Amino acid sequence: MIRAEEVIGTIRAGLEREARVNLHDHPIELSFADGVITIAGEVGGVAAKKLALEIAARPQPVSGVVDRLRVEPSEQMEDGAIRDHVCNALASEPAFMQYAVQAIVKQGLEEVRGTAQRGLERVLEVEVNEGVVTLNGRAESVSHKRLAGVLAWWVPGSRDVVNGIEVWSDTEENDDELVDLIRIVLEKDPLVNAAQITVRSNAGAVTLEGAVPTPNNKRAAESDAWYVLGVNEVVNNLVVTG
Repeated sequence: MIRAEEVIGTIRAGLEREARVNLHDHPIELSFADGVITIAGEVGGVAAKKLALEIAARPQPVSGVVDRLRVEPSEQMEDGAIRDHVCNALASEPAFMQYAVQAIVKQGLEEVRGTAQRGLERVLEVEVNEGVVTLNGRAESVSHKRLAGVLAWWVPGSRDVVNGIEVWSDTEENDDELVDLIRIVLEKDPLVNAAQITVRSNAGAVTLEGAVPTPNNKRAAESDAWYVLGVNEVVNNLVVTG
C-alpha cells in the first residue's frame, strides 16, 4: 500500500517543478486520506490554481481532490461589495439582458433584476462567502455559463469562483465553442486588442498568437483565457512589439 507521505511527496515535487505555481511565495498545504487529496492555501492567480489542482490529481492512488485553494485578490473587498460588483456586471452584460439576476444574502433571495423566484429558465444567482463567489441558476448555453464565471473572476476582490450554473440547452462543449467564448472575453477587456490575437484550442489547451504592444497586454490576454471554465492550459505565444 502506498503511504500518504509518498503521495504527498510526489505531488509536492510536481508543484515545485511548475514555476507558475511558485511554492516559494505561495506555500500550499497537502493532506491525503482514503484516496482523497486535500489541497489548501493561497496562490498568485487562477493559472496557478488550475495547474496545482491538475498536478494534485495525477498520482495513481488519488481518486478525488478537495479544493481549498484561494487566489490572492488584487484588491481587498468585503463580501457585500464583491456580491454587488458581480451582480452589477451580470445585470449590465448584454448577453444576460433576458436573465433574472438574484443575490443570496444571509440565505435569503434578493432581487437585483427580474422576478425573485426559483425555477426560471434564465436566472443567475450570486452568493459570496469569504471572497468566494458561488454562481447558481440556469443558463441557455455553456458559453453563457462560462461568460458569467469570467465576469465574476474580473471583480478584483474575488478569491475563487464556484460555477454551479446549470445549462438547459443541448449545446455541446467543443473547442470551437471555447475559442468563440475566449474571443468574446478578449473583446470585452479594455487592456486587450482582440483583433491582434489568434486563439486556438485543443481539448482545452489554448494557444494565443499574434502581436501586442506591451507586456501588460500580453499578461492580460493570458489571464482572460485562464479565467474561462474548461481551459486547462494556456500557451502564450504573443509577441510584444512595444
